[in-house]
Amino acid sequence: MSAEGGFSEVIHAPLRLRICGLLRSVDELDFAVLRDTFGVSDATLSKHLKTLADAGFVSSTKTASAARGDSRRITWLRLTAEGKRSFDDHVRALQQIAAGFDAVSPNA
Repeated sequence: MSAEGGFSEVIHAPLRLRICGLLRSVDELDFAVLRDTFGVSDATLSKHLKTLADAGFVSSTKTASAARGDSRRITWLRLTAEGKRSFDDHVRALQQIAAGFDAVSPNA
């Protein structure tokens, strides 16, 4: 795999990279947990999640909360299979960049 093939401009933005990293380690996570973990506004998180969803990297579902007496719903987020693959490829590309291309080149 070449670094260019695995590097993702969509994932690389700092907050999106952190979102993918956190979602990669769990099956799914509540929107509010992501928002509070990163200390960002709903609007900021929504914007970045939309970019990831448009790329096919993140999916969401909404469920009713048994703990709430109102009709608000919880948004659950997860990396898709494509999102997991792309994130893993992106991390490998970053590792190659950090190691220097000569260290991983078959001609080295």
